[in-house]
Amino acid sequence: MKKIAILGSTGSIGKQSLDVVRMRGFSVTALTANSNVDVIEEQAREFKPRFVALHDENAAKDLKIKLADTDIRVLSGLDGICECASLEETDTVLNSVVGMVGLKPTVTAIEAKKEIALANKETLVAAGKLVTDKARENNVRILPVDSEHSAIFQSLGGCVSHSMIKRLILTASGGPFFGKKREDLENVTVKDALNHPNWSMGAKITIDSATMMNKGLELIEAAWLFDMPADKIDIVVHRQSIIHSLVEYVDNSVIAQLGLPDMRIPIQYALTYPVRYESPVKQLNLTDFGTLTFENADEDTFSCIKYCKDALTRGGTATAIANSANEEANKLFREGKIKFLQIADLVGQALENIPVKNEYTLEDIFETDIQARNFVTERSGRN
Repeated sequence: MKKIAILGSTGSIGKQSLDVVRMRGFSVTALTANSNVDVIEEQAREFKPRFVALHDENAAKDLKIKLADTDIRVLSGLDGICECASLEETDTVLNSVVGMVGLKPTVTAIEAKKEIALANKETLVAAGKLVTDKARENNVRILPVDSEHSAIFQSLGGCVSHSMIKRLILTASGGPFFGKKREDLENVTVKDALNHPNWSMGAKITIDSATMMNKGLELIEAAWLFDMPADKIDIVVHRQSIIHSLVEYVDNSVIAQLGLPDMRIPIQYALTYPVRYESPVKQLNLTDFGTLTFENADEDTFSCIKYCKDALTRGGTATAIANSANEEANKLFREGKIKFLQIADLVGQALENIPVKNEYTLEDIFETDIQARNFVTERSGRN
């Protein structure tokens, strides 16, 4: 029986991961979340992990009282999450934490030689070289959970040499503003941006989809997961979200992974690789769709993609700057403090103004994170 720790268990990916755990009969060793006491209490009572942790210290105190009648230990803060990520009895750590807070637990789990099922983009976006080097040093496998990266991983199943790969093709839904130009997006609201056509996701990720920053982040993540340069990774808009990504080989054959837009397929594959099992997801019937369409991504309107490509090409801490600037700008937009188009503008300005370190440590990444957030907060009032 596989023993799994789920970081970010109260979010969309975390809940769907527990659906898979429930179906496959896996054991849960630890659950963590930010501050949702009620949901994680319910999860803890059902799955009976040895540890739970909440990032919010006060919420953790409340949870400890609520679980006082159990043997479950309640931890708090980032240290508590990291402890949950490194338990001796755990086989696999599924990291579905949103944002930079997920980086340190991933590194901790790798150092504890745990297999990583990764749904936290920021881990590789902010510190790709450091994380992949550390995974190689510890002989740890990183299995992708994001649907696009899982699709590439699955499409590489018959690839015996990296030299056979010509390019990776990431698909994008285009979000709620597909076909719009900058002038159409001047006054869009948070409600407008949260209206995703195909996927049910948390607020931060849904806004990233609206700006198409999520696709820029995925491009950076793909570069590290699959050891590919930026100029060999393309993005195409595929509104139906049936083809999740593709691999083109040197003989110009293209292999894709298809399925209905349901995260339980890539989650289960990451947790059971290389074995496939029955899934709770509805069977795909292509005739229900009839036509699958593909268009180029509009990098002039959705310039976050362009900034992420530039950051990846520059290397070093540039990708961390782009990621943290976006996190802060995304938050400010959701709070009604900036306009939608300012998110991308602030990412671009942060990349222009914050110095890049070519060689970096984990501490450098955290310093860059603070620097980028402060820059966005200060600059947002002058835009």
